Amino acid sequence: MPGRPRDAGRDVAILDATLRLLTEIGYDQLSIEAVAARAGVGKPTVYRRYAGKAELVVAAVDRRTVDPPPASRSGDLREALLETVGWLAREIAEQEVGLLGALFAGMRGDPELAAALRRIRQRDKTAMTEQPFRAALEHGEHLAPGAAELFAEIAPAVIVLRLLTGEPCDQGFLEHLVDDILLPLLRRR
Repeated sequence: MPGRPRDAGRDVAILDATLRLLTEIGYDQLSIEAVAARAGVGKPTVYRRYAGKAELVVAAVDRRTVDPPPASRSGDLREALLETVGWLAREIAEQEVGLLGALFAGMRGDPELAAALRRIRQRDKTAMTEQPFRAALEHGEHLAPGAAELFAEIAPAVIVLRLLTGEPCDQGFLEHLVDDILLPLLRRR
């Protein structure tokens, strides 16, 4: 005989509590007990949903509401890259710096967390690069081998560094990133 249906409100409370605690105390200090207390549920409620801390954190990160990357309206690579880096800068800027730091630190010490977050990053990279790079190729753009992967490695790293050092990701910076760094690397010479 099945039990009570799972309360979706508890799911949200657990994942929200996880993100808040990650930001406040970091990955190493995060515990299932602390999450349960912050969410107002018992430890068994959390453990019925998640086998451990890494799985819980991955679920919380994966649940973030993220707008999808923009669909390029043309095959123009520069325009598509400007739209994509603008979207990426907004998405990264909306994340708590403390959360990013907690995740980076957690990934260094927990291989399970690192592997799971790499899978999410790969999925997000595909969503971010597939359409603009396919459209550019269809419009005759000559791209370097591995251009999409190179973009996905460089653009977020430069944007994160810029934001962590307190510098703006304004239109001038985004144009510099695209025109002076990305396009020379991504186009076949």
